[in-house]
Amino acid sequence: MRQSSLKQRLRLRLIRRADNIKQNLAILMAGLGLFMLGFIALVLAQFLLADSMQRDIIALIGLIFVIGGAIIAAFGYISLSILRIFRFLLTDIQPNKNTDAHHDR
Repeated sequence: MRQSSLKQRLRLRLIRRADNIKQNLAILMAGLGLFMLGFIALVLAQFLLADSMQRDIIALIGLIFVIGGAIIAAFGYISLSILRIFRFLLTDIQPNKNTDAHHDR
């Protein structure tokens, strides 16, 4: 019984996430921006700085930004694409109970 309520709550949370298109797009763009910032830091460290500890630290920070940005952008992309498909499949399988009640009257 508890697992079914957990499953239902997870479904509702995924559907709400899929319906929030503007926020998902903002998450995708923020991830892309962070990724690009890290990529620029890596390029600057590689080609413009001489071998030093400062170069390695900037490269490490850039790498952290690239990884973080890729994860955030992937989350936004999944929310925009796969969760939307998941939502449409769930709503097509389960008819709305309110509209069925109106048809029965």
